[in-house]
Amino acid sequence: MKPPKLSVDIGESYNDPIAFVECATVAEKYGFDTAWFGDHLLPWTHNRRRCSFVWSIMPVALDRTKKLRIGVFVTVPVGGRYHPLVIAQAAATLDNMYPGRFSLGVGSGEAMSDAMFFPKGWPDWNERIERLAEAIALIRKAWESDDYFSFQGKYFKVDNFFLYTKPKTEIPICFSALGRKSAAYAGTYADHLVTINHAETCRDVIFPSFESSARKAGKDHLKMEKMVAVNLQFFKNKNDGVEELRRNGEAGLLLKESRDEKDPRVIQKLSQSVSSERILAGKNFISSPEEVIELTERYSKIGATHVIYDIQSFRDRIEFLGEKVVPFFLQKPER
Repeated sequence: MKPPKLSVDIGESYNDPIAFVECATVAEKYGFDTAWFGDHLLPWTHNRRRCSFVWSIMPVALDRTKKLRIGVFVTVPVGGRYHPLVIAQAAATLDNMYPGRFSLGVGSGEAMSDAMFFPKGWPDWNERIERLAEAIALIRKAWESDDYFSFQGKYFKVDNFFLYTKPKTEIPICFSALGRKSAAYAGTYADHLVTINHAETCRDVIFPSFESSARKAGKDHLKMEKMVAVNLQFFKNKNDGVEELRRNGEAGLLLKESRDEKDPRVIQKLSQSVSSERILAGKNFISSPEEVIELTERYSKIGATHVIYDIQSFRDRIEFLGEKVVPFFLQKPER
């Protein structure tokens, strides 16, 4: 068994844009595989106070690093904020300049950043996931077509288009999936899976659905990555950590209704209603590098090939993981 790849999710909020670039350079220094950046128009909670445009940050991060992969985690090309062809061109341009170093993460979106771009109303999840699957097909067509083409889908119709600046390499599409159905879509339409579920849910629901659909689509699922993003809370005392998350609004993200809420201020207020038990079950409170190693190995043992540490744009956290955790896995022999 290979040790899992290790990456950091730097997010899109809390700090000024240049801080994200600096975090990427630190991640490369310590041997992380990828630095992932969030793509939101608004921050998840009002307290975060910042929200940078990821497509402006990523090329600078790519230019300031040499080998580190840079990925968007995740963008939403479902026809609201972004048309699929805009994302196709943006991704192709990055890969043209920095071949083989860009990963495209895609998802069905949240109301907070995308609902305002749908004047007829925020589509339900079933429509958004259909839109996402169709968007992936259109993006691939734009990347691969050697002549003008037309596309007649249910949601996207394009007449006579040609993408002039093509990718130089095959850009991996990583599909964000939180449940059984979305994991099946990931296996059918994408190259890799990314999720945020607990290990048991990944083992029993997410991974089997992803692998089964990949096989049905004629793919070798063993060559497809199963990535899991794990949120790390750097608190020595769990009770203090719970209160901090409730106070700063982050606990509100554990509620399903936050995905359909348009206002970060409301999500922040929802935090007050989240029980301590829910917070303890939904967040990973760590006080030592050994706890991070144990958590990482837990996911590796159930089939995760890539673990993403969700730590936001805080340099000291990347340094902590880089010094105390990454060496353990870099030096670990394949079993």
